[in-house]
Amino acid sequence: MQDLVIRDADVVDGTGADAYRADVVVDGGRIVSIVKEAAAAGCQRPKAVRELDAEGLVLAPGFIDMHAHSDLALLRDPDHSAKAAQGVTLEVLGQDGLSYAPVDDRTLGEVRRAIAGWNGPGDDVDFSWRSVGGYLDRLDHGFDGRGIAVNAAFLVPQGTVRALVVGWEDRPATPRELERMRELVARGLAEGAVGMSSGLTYPPGMYADRAELTELCRVVASHGGYWCPHHRSYGAGALEAYAETVEVARASGCPLHLAHATMNFGVNEGRAPELLALLDEAPAAGVDLTFDSYPYTPGSTTLAALLPSWAAEGGPERLLERLADDATADRIRYDLEVTGADGCHGVPVDWDSVEIAGTGDPALADRVGRTVAQSAAERGEEPWTTARRLLLADRLAPTVLQHVGHEENVRAIMRHRAHTVGSDGILWGARPHPRAHGTFPRCLGHYVRELGLLSLEECVARMTGRPAARLGLADRGVVREGNRADLVLFDPATVAAGATFEEPRRLPTGIPYVLVDGRFVIEDGRRTDVLAGRAVRRTARP
Repeated sequence: MQDLVIRDADVVDGTGADAYRADVVVDGGRIVSIVKEAAAAGCQRPKAVRELDAEGLVLAPGFIDMHAHSDLALLRDPDHSAKAAQGVTLEVLGQDGLSYAPVDDRTLGEVRRAIAGWNGPGDDVDFSWRSVGGYLDRLDHGFDGRGIAVNAAFLVPQGTVRALVVGWEDRPATPRELERMRELVARGLAEGAVGMSSGLTYPPGMYADRAELTELCRVVASHGGYWCPHHRSYGAGALEAYAETVEVARASGCPLHLAHATMNFGVNEGRAPELLALLDEAPAAGVDLTFDSYPYTPGSTTLAALLPSWAAEGGPERLLERLADDATADRIRYDLEVTGADGCHGVPVDWDSVEIAGTGDPALADRVGRTVAQSAAERGEEPWTTARRLLLADRLAPTVLQHVGHEENVRAIMRHRAHTVGSDGILWGARPHPRAHGTFPRCLGHYVRELGLLSLEECVARMTGRPAARLGLADRGVVREGNRADLVLFDPATVAAGATFEEPRRLPTGIPYVLVDGRFVIEDGRRTDVLAGRAVRRTARP
């Protein structure tokens, strides 16, 4: 007897092909048999210990979140319904050039401070690892050796590598430092990372020039990985920033996957076609290009990320010192409000568009849900004064929503053939962006069922088969005999995001079953206690 047969499912297999009706048999964590149109053919129906009636449900591969910030959440929260309830069975971590491996004792503390707004301070996590391989082993162990809620892949974070070798200074790497960074990237890939990420508006990764990035990408390419950059501008210099990443990929021969691709701020309203034209030219130049995006207009980051890069040179403690100094703080304000800081993508900040989403200190929680401008008006002070006080009081931990996107750009980018889906979901904070809990059901409910922007088959392929191909995972992302049984069953008539900006942690509807490695992590719409997730390693080329 096999473990499970899923009967009479409408299979959307992750390739983009038309749906078909079938019985799908799972055993030992894999799909062992697919019997198409079993009932109509009158053949012997497959038997199993458990039979699940999937009448009216779509059976698809588990969704792959190509841009996740669950680096610590997976280790602190065994439930992790934020992703499991969406049908996500694999998350790609180590994003935006900053994560927790490879590190030494010094850089671990610096990185923890720098991205506390993404993941919290981490005081509840045992940071027993220092290498990429050690972090992946920690994910495998999970909770008491039982694993984690969903699977996870990892990108070597280029900014963390630079912090470890060069520090947080804005200067070119020496030849010896560059060689050391090449070694660390190669080691991370050999230990199982699927590629390398960069955060080119975040220190210290933003201090790398094009030549340095090209050299590191050559290492990534030689190991069969891909480069995932958050590029230097989503605002005034967006097209030039995209063009730089394409050129680095061309020169290095490294596959390119653009992080949360979009065109934001007033300067880019209606300009998505210009970006798509640039991306359409990349294959002719020999660039293997994909990208991800999320189905919302606001962005989300830390408040400190909006500051000019020169203010962050030297690391988080030096930034706090500069904010505390009145004369230096005035320079920061001028760059933010007049010049347009590089951290704010070259556009003068509009404090009415910057909403506080979370704080590290619960005593500051009254700021959450208000824009910086609103909070300043309540206190009878200038917005910069409010922002500066908050950064100092909360030691750089506040997160923000930036209401700077455009729906027509979102839709145009989602239609492009190289598109995949990534939530960019920050799970920390009192009022995080709803994309963390709602991205995948929102794509299926709002953009497929309600708007008809994509067919159901095409949308599922962008969440499953195409991401798996980019990750180099031959046995995931497609409903196929022999593949891993990471699966989701959803009702195409009711699937929808529950999360809103007012209630960002509401779970979705219409996703009653999710399996990881053939085991139910969501059953009858409820989270089970199963921890079937593990680190997914890509085998490096010799």
